[in-house]
Amino acid sequence: MSDHDAQLLRALHDEHAEALYAHALRLVNSDRQRAEDLVQETLLRAWRHPESLDPRRGSVRAWLFTTARNLAIDAWRRRSTRVGEVFTDELPEPPDTVDEAERAVEAWTVAEALNRLSPTHREVLVECFYQGRSVAEAAARLGVPPGTVKSRTHYALRSLRLVLAEMGVTG
Repeated sequence: MSDHDAQLLRALHDEHAEALYAHALRLVNSDRQRAEDLVQETLLRAWRHPESLDPRRGSVRAWLFTTARNLAIDAWRRRSTRVGEVFTDELPEPPDTVDEAERAVEAWTVAEALNRLSPTHREVLVECFYQGRSVAEAAARLGVPPGTVKSRTHYALRSLRLVLAEMGVTG
């Protein structure tokens, strides 16, 4: 590595590493090791492709953040496409029989818990979970922005957990 390369890498690190690390933590759900690896790989890509860092081509930080995001997506795709094979000499256990009475009690309990929620929380859960609509579809049906659907879903699930706990449901 030449002195110029070392200076470039040091300057990139000094100026962008902290913000890039925070961004990487969000991308990998706060896994510090994966975030550090992501920052390292992003800076390595910057070092290998210094032409990408030309300010005339755009913001250096934007390039670093985009590269980190793309690397995180690539890593996620690699992990999600691996098929785990299990070899055994024994047959798998037969599936548990479904107790229809237990299923009916669970359905009644959830319906009762949903009825105890506010109408806005109940309707967002029904749209997203029971109707299977995406955030955008639910937003269009409810006449609210997608961000509102996301936040209502978050708070509705929290409220539902509390209501179920009050009803004595655990797990």
